[in-house]
Amino acid sequence: MIDKIKELIAEAESFKAQSKEEVEVFRIKYLGSKGLLKQCFAEFKNVANDQKKEFGQTINQLKKTAEDKVNTLKETFENQEEDKGVYGDLSRPGEPIALGARHPISIVKNQIIDIFSRIGFNVSEGPEIEDDWHNFTALNLPEYHPARDMQDTFFIQTNPDILLRTHTSSVQVRYMENNKPPIRTISPGRVYRNEAISARSHCFFHQVEGLYIDKDVSFADLKQTLQYFTTEMFGKSKIRLRPSYFPFTEPSAEVDVYWGLETETDYKITKGTGWLEIMGCGMVDPNVLENCGIDSKEYSGFAFGMGIDRIAMLLNQISDIRLLSENDVRFLEQFKSAL
Repeated sequence: MIDKIKELIAEAESFKAQSKEEVEVFRIKYLGSKGLLKQCFAEFKNVANDQKKEFGQTINQLKKTAEDKVNTLKETFENQEEDKGVYGDLSRPGEPIALGARHPISIVKNQIIDIFSRIGFNVSEGPEIEDDWHNFTALNLPEYHPARDMQDTFFIQTNPDILLRTHTSSVQVRYMENNKPPIRTISPGRVYRNEAISARSHCFFHQVEGLYIDKDVSFADLKQTLQYFTTEMFGKSKIRLRPSYFPFTEPSAEVDVYWGLETETDYKITKGTGWLEIMGCGMVDPNVLENCGIDSKEYSGFAFGMGIDRIAMLLNQISDIRLLSENDVRFLEQFKSAL
């Protein structure tokens, strides 16, 4: 009989359960009112006197083993239920992560970078807090030059030589100072001007400016580059260049693309002409080259610049520039399908 009880002890020690119900069946089998433990105690009177001590110890060991097993398994399942209550069903698939969307400014900027990278332009960047030399003087805008009034500038009050850059041309100056021709680079970035905020203007916006410096660069090279860009960006191949003035280019021009008059929106954005101004450009002034340590008798070049915000508004029919900086999720989610 003692050997049989030892077999029950071994069986109880090796028992494993997959649920609380199986634990309860085990408890009833061993510890219930009609369980194996009761049956063993009932046999106690039939055991020889010289074996009663060992028999009693073995029964107590069976009882302890069965009780410990039940308590351990119950605690395990209770802990699992508690974890499930806190974290949910850990076996279920996770909740899908909502996809974000690129900002329309980033989308357009990346498109512009991609277009110019195909013809050898790299990307250059510079600080948004600039000094007077890189933002104005090196670009043929010496102190008290009347053209400085064209740009309302944020100056640092304690140091009038430090300012928030008004264009990314300052990046081009830094690039020319640190690189020898041939130079072919575009400079995207945020710029700042002290302007009233409205649906059409803001005190900060984004520009991308391009620069090409090499031997025998001509205005024809500039026009062909812009022709390529407008065709790739807008699908419009017809452009025109109107004479204009910029202190750092000579000659200078405004670039218009023929947008067409197919819809009412076309009439509105082109004011009924079909032509839409998209950027300014020109041949780099020899003084700018000399200021940056480049021999203007050996090298020439062209530069151009455009507003990323304006192009983003144009391509996506956005009527208010303030939407681009207000972080309204309802507005930004419209661009989830864009690259």
